[in-house]
Amino acid sequence: MRRISVAVGLLVLTSGLAACSGGSDEDGARDAATALAGALAEGKGLDKVSWSGAEGAAVARDYDAVVAGMDGLTPTVEVGKVSTDGEKPSATLEWSWPVVEGGDAWTYETTAPLTQSGDAWSVTWSPALVEPSLAEGETLDVTTEAAQRGEITGAGGAKLVTERPVVRVGIDRTLVPAAQAPASARRLAALVGIDVAPYVKAVTGAGPKAFVEAITYRAAEIPAAVRAGLPGVTGSRSVDGQLALAPTRDFAAPILGKVGPVTAEMVKKDPATYRSGDTAGLTGLQARYDKQLRGTPGRAVYAVPATKGTERRELFLSEPAAGKPLATTLDTRLQTLAERILGGVTPASALVAIRPSDGSILAAANGAGTGGQNYATFGQFAPGSTFKSVTSLALLRAGLTPQTPVRCTPTVTVNGKSFKNYSDYPASAVGTIALQEAVAQSCNTALINARDKVKDGALADAAGSLGMGIDHDLGFPAYFGQVPAKPASETEGAANLIGQGKVLASPMAMATVVASIQAGKTVVPHLVAGADTSVPATAKPLTAAEARQLKALLRRVVTNGSGRGLAGLPGGPVIAKTGTAEYADGGTIRTHAWMIAAQDDLAVAVFVQTGTSGSQTAGPLLQEFLRGAR
Repeated sequence: MRRISVAVGLLVLTSGLAACSGGSDEDGARDAATALAGALAEGKGLDKVSWSGAEGAAVARDYDAVVAGMDGLTPTVEVGKVSTDGEKPSATLEWSWPVVEGGDAWTYETTAPLTQSGDAWSVTWSPALVEPSLAEGETLDVTTEAAQRGEITGAGGAKLVTERPVVRVGIDRTLVPAAQAPASARRLAALVGIDVAPYVKAVTGAGPKAFVEAITYRAAEIPAAVRAGLPGVTGSRSVDGQLALAPTRDFAAPILGKVGPVTAEMVKKDPATYRSGDTAGLTGLQARYDKQLRGTPGRAVYAVPATKGTERRELFLSEPAAGKPLATTLDTRLQTLAERILGGVTPASALVAIRPSDGSILAAANGAGTGGQNYATFGQFAPGSTFKSVTSLALLRAGLTPQTPVRCTPTVTVNGKSFKNYSDYPASAVGTIALQEAVAQSCNTALINARDKVKDGALADAAGSLGMGIDHDLGFPAYFGQVPAKPASETEGAANLIGQGKVLASPMAMATVVASIQAGKTVVPHLVAGADTSVPATAKPLTAAEARQLKALLRRVVTNGSGRGLAGLPGGPVIAKTGTAEYADGGTIRTHAWMIAAQDDLAVAVFVQTGTSGSQTAGPLLQEFLRGAR
């Protein structure tokens, strides 16, 4: 809605800007000027003004033409000095345009020539009434210059997302007759592979001077068929530009997010920030931190001559203010390595690497099977036997030691529900065995048989000590997992002990668990600089003795158990835990494959949504990552 910064509205316009009967000449002139200012600010009612030598309707049309290019901005118009002395009575109009949202306004003064006839005053029209330098036929036009978007950096300040060359392909309405525009839009949409109907609608609804973008390509990635086909589409045009992009199309894409033209929904929700044609963050970190990254767009106002080919004049300029960078902990080399390793995995997969010493997330990769979803930090899956590292802590706190005998039976039944070990569980490890052997061989029944030792809340407490199950706002989508404090039934409690039941985790959460064991303290992972990574008060501290025993248990997995594939890796000793978890896929029971491991100052979790087992499916991927990370 337009605002009128005048005390008197348009009431006096119906009498042709007449002065009040019996008032002084200056009072009458001021009343007339005040009503004129209201009409200019309101953008209507000018046809009712008394004009000298011009028809009101014609003036209204001229005014609309002069300000048509001001992008719907509403001026404030106030009356300054009014002079009725001398041969040229006039009123000073003080204009203010909110060209830059929240920034400096474009302000100036114009002079409204007044003519008195009896008690009535009229105004002389010219474009200079709107802006003092405007000549006949000139119009105003405001343009927006996008600010340079802030970069997203990674470990060591490496530029992850920065301005890179792109080519925007679309229809230029100045190059195609209106009647032919729909056909051109259909041909271009089919050529570049986008939905036809929405693009045709956008082109036909655009103004006669609009460029309607269809698609943006990295400069070096324009398909040959598109390049060859563009000349055959009337009105098509390619425009070189810059866009904030990661090193490759897939590099940490679900997490970093993407930048593109604002949607109609964004403009409707926040019209003060976004205008049609703006570029903004649409997903991921780009959307969450858009205000910081996008900066403040620049705005310029020009006087546009009526004669084509004549250079426009700059009347006002507000330079753009560049966005501020966003620092992350992602390591370019490790992220690239993780994505390359997952590139050969068909099912949905994810890999997360954390530095135990400070919780930095060094890699958070998602395989192509995720369909662009962020499984790495926000997936919610049963962690299976990798969760036995948490259960082991709960048992240690209940008084067991790595040498405590436990019963690894072929099966165990809890309230009618039968649990068993995995299909190729070694027969030599069945019977009464030490807890450390049960963990190394991943015996389900041994931990379930010890369920009476784990009181309500103990499992959740153990998870919290290892950085799992306690939510934090880390400034990006992060799921820390779910560990019920009190199971709904004994059967559910038994399943929880082996990482099924109601226990859920993301690959990030399980990487955090093994990072905490490796560091000997509760690790809170972080990706974005400035996030609060303080350990929650509800997390019971991990003691040095507990950390030492847990590391010994997970080291034995590598030397004597299901993680033997990691035994020969160069570097420091590796600790690990494999895991499988059953899940229902329609009417079929399938298996998640997990593995977590830590070596030196690197902790890793690998998840494959459908696999054979942790050691056979996730193990080789983790091994390749640890080897390549050196």
